[in-house]
Amino acid sequence: MSTAARRSTLLEVARLAGASKTSVSRYFGDERERLSPSLQARIAEAAERLGYQPNQMARGLKGGHSKLIGMLVADIRNPFSVAITHGVEQACRQHGYSLLMCNTDNDPEQERQHLALLGAYQVAGLVVNAAGSPERQLHRFISQGTPVVLLDREVNHVDTEVVGLDNQRAIALALDHLTAQGYQSLLYVSEAPERSSSRQQRLTHFIHDATQRELTHATLLLPADGDTAALETLRRFLSEHSSLCCAVLCANGNVTLDVARLFQKLGLRLGEVGLMGIDELDWCALVAPGITTLAQPTNTIGKTAVHCLMHRITPTKVAMPKQLSFPPKLMARGSTQR
Repeated sequence: MSTAARRSTLLEVARLAGASKTSVSRYFGDERERLSPSLQARIAEAAERLGYQPNQMARGLKGGHSKLIGMLVADIRNPFSVAITHGVEQACRQHGYSLLMCNTDNDPEQERQHLALLGAYQVAGLVVNAAGSPERQLHRFISQGTPVVLLDREVNHVDTEVVGLDNQRAIALALDHLTAQGYQSLLYVSEAPERSSSRQQRLTHFIHDATQRELTHATLLLPADGDTAALETLRRFLSEHSSLCCAVLCANGNVTLDVARLFQKLGLRLGEVGLMGIDELDWCALVAPGITTLAQPTNTIGKTAVHCLMHRITPTKVAMPKQLSFPPKLMARGSTQR
């Protein structure tokens, strides 16, 4: 079999370079500086001629660790997940790690299976956007010395860093903006919050802050069986508060899209009925007159999650805070200009 038709081996690189197998192993490991510059050059040239690539998985299994960071996302179709993953991947690359990402589709059973898979790959660290409550599996990683960082959603009884949006500040900023624009009656629309601590926090803060400000308000949890019920709830809310200036605040990007469709079906004019969403999406600037959003610093959140892992992998004397929450940025557009 020709060299091009199969994987070259470390031993073949050693023979071509006139070096020992141990030296080649050191070159592709963490001890390259122990080799002379001339020996490094010979090994590099031999590896290039043979097209040799080290088997990182085998190295990881042998050494009890790998250069892989594992990541679980609850829903890869969510634009928030895509944006966060980009930040995580960039940071992994900067630190010399590769990213192994698994999508759970908000299914706790898929989550359990993916965590078992990531354990088999012996990932060096784990970033988790939880779909369920995988306390036992995450405790197993932590007990084995694998650092875990939670992204956006907390998991009960898992004592580690949680990186995400400052939900309290986001709701306060949204209400500040809507009331400044003259809206007096607010409908908060969210997906079911049971499996997401961030949804629970936003809903709780909305009810509390709207009550404190003495605003007329109501909430709508989108049903899983279509938009007929949601359409009727929105229509009834606007009818019951027709004497007030009404606005709808959406809990995330998926909800903003769903509510924008409801507006179209009801023939509502943006601005006449306000519309605002948490999460900045590309299409929000394109739908005339533009939809006001609170943009999450997704790149910063993703990179911070990896920074927390690196802090655990190579400990320092500086302790990391357990909650790392970042403020959103207001993107004011025509949907909230009366």
